[in-house]
Amino acid sequence: MADGTTLILCVDRDDDLGFKANVRSPVVGREACLKAAEALGLADPEDSDVNAIFQAVKTYDALVEKGEAVEVALLAGDHMQMLEGDRKIAADLMGVVDSTGAESCILISDGAEDEYVLPIVQSRMVVSGVQRVIVTQMPNLEGTYYIIKKLLDDPKIARMVLIPLGLAMLIYATAYLIGRPEGATIIVVGALGLYLLFKGLGMDEFFSYSINSLQTALHRGRITFVSYIAAILFIIVGIIIGLNSLLAYYTEEGFLLHILTFAFGAIGWFTVAGLTASIGKIIDVYLHEIVDLGKVIVLPFFIGAIGIIIYGISIYMLSISMIEDFPFEEIAGVEYAVYSMVAGLFLAFVGVYVQSLINRWIEKKGSQLPRPEGRSL
Repeated sequence: MADGTTLILCVDRDDDLGFKANVRSPVVGREACLKAAEALGLADPEDSDVNAIFQAVKTYDALVEKGEAVEVALLAGDHMQMLEGDRKIAADLMGVVDSTGAESCILISDGAEDEYVLPIVQSRMVVSGVQRVIVTQMPNLEGTYYIIKKLLDDPKIARMVLIPLGLAMLIYATAYLIGRPEGATIIVVGALGLYLLFKGLGMDEFFSYSINSLQTALHRGRITFVSYIAAILFIIVGIIIGLNSLLAYYTEEGFLLHILTFAFGAIGWFTVAGLTASIGKIIDVYLHEIVDLGKVIVLPFFIGAIGIIIYGISIYMLSISMIEDFPFEEIAGVEYAVYSMVAGLFLAFVGVYVQSLINRWIEKKGSQLPRPEGRSL
């Protein structure tokens, strides 16, 4: 074949040709491509790749009539493994280029999926044109199907979309089965709202980070594993105590008071959980990564300060709300709010001071370490 040949290239990235019609690629030549299109059309008349192959042959005939040097070829990937399929397309393309002597190509595509191989083709030869073949009755079917398929094949997106929908459907089905559909509506809407709240606040990333930290601590034999487990148990106890507090001092005054009532019972346990986890972290950092001690030494001070302030504010707000049987009067609530604010700020200042002392101690200790000869700071 003389130089300057143009290759009319049709790409079936998901290998419907081999999967449905049992035709192996590469397919080179007009007659071979027509036979491949016929085999695929008989196997699945609705497959859009059939139209793409016929378009490739039509483009080939049109250029031949103009006297141009052209060749037509059909390449297919892998039906199950797209990455391996792309590599196969790249290797087959090199073989076709070597056998035909083509210097440029016109890519014939049936939609967005096959155009993903355009960079592969461009890295090996000049692409002088791209033609998309769209079935007239359904202009966006192929592209839309591929986009939806790629989204659902993404594990991250599938977990975000399919799992909540699946759980919602399962809850509805179970509720209808036991004759309580109204309960399903409340549960589904509440669970969906909680899910969106967690995603919006980034709590899912926090829990993922916590689980990864637990796994790392367990594998390395760190004290933080034990302290994190203890902190989780304290949090569970805090949630239970907080709910009991909410039931004991329930009022219809508003959602904010409900949160404060829950915090009144739970914040002490939450604070203990934070202190336990941070102390375990400090011990591990001291034993294994002492240069980072200044970054974590302040954690228990800040956690304690926040817990004290929230506890005092919750007592004050609940004491002025005239909740029945609440153990603190309004005057006592004001005193607790003031004392907790002062104590929290003092504790935070102590934490910052201790952090500065630790940082100076680490710098001094680092300056006393022997340095390699010939090097200076």
